[in-house]
Amino acid sequence: MYNFEFEKPSTVADAVAALAGDEAQALGGGQTLIPTMKQRLASPSKLVSLSGITEMQGVQREGASLTIGGAVSHADVAAQATDYPALAEMAGHIGDPAVRNRGTIGGSLANNDPSADYPAAALASAATVVTNAREIAADDYFQGMFDTALEDGEIITGVKFLVPQAANYQKFVQPASRFALVGVFVAKHADGVRVAVTGASEEGVFRWSEAEAALDADFSADAIAGLTLDPSGMIGDLHGTKEYRAHLVGVMTKRAVAAAD
Repeated sequence: MYNFEFEKPSTVADAVAALAGDEAQALGGGQTLIPTMKQRLASPSKLVSLSGITEMQGVQREGASLTIGGAVSHADVAAQATDYPALAEMAGHIGDPAVRNRGTIGGSLANNDPSADYPAAALASAATVVTNAREIAADDYFQGMFDTALEDGEIITGVKFLVPQAANYQKFVQPASRFALVGVFVAKHADGVRVAVTGASEEGVFRWSEAEAALDADFSADAIAGLTLDPSGMIGDLHGTKEYRAHLVGVMTKRAVAAAD
């Protein structure tokens, strides 16, 4: 590690001010940023911790939405998001206990790892990402691998999830990292079904529109039995070929639909 400044503000306004300097970086749980810094793949001159900001904590049901503070840990989402069982269950299987107790929902969404779980949950839930400056629909927020609509110095203060009528998340786990080799979050809303896929595409999280249309007509695993994905845009690596990941998307989607409640 190298020398850097460290600040731990108590308000969002103070955090935004602290991030205004050159090469300052927001720090959530640090599960991605700290290892990246150790490998010298990132070298911010200042870290601004968001863990002490009370207004970025808490899980609250507000009508049809469940609002989760940006600094809420995965473990707390698992324990407190009881109004959205599929989301709580998903959070309870992220990484290992150490990761779940340190990592935060805001940090995960800001990083937008192509194999992370929360992006699929947010996209399938028609979520709204709330920042210090604005609100961004999930459909507009995710813009590619590790790429989001966030501007420099913008902080995710919370996430509003639209609680669906039925939902489930199925993840084929890469055992070493605990990330999703392929993960599929299926959510049935009053205005239609949303199917979000993580871990599979070279472009990051995406919606499988063909499966959504089929499930709108018939919400059953049989409805997507004949659907296939073009493997050309899938990730291919030592853990699985493009064709294997494309196949897994179909398998995980069928399992999610069958398990949705």
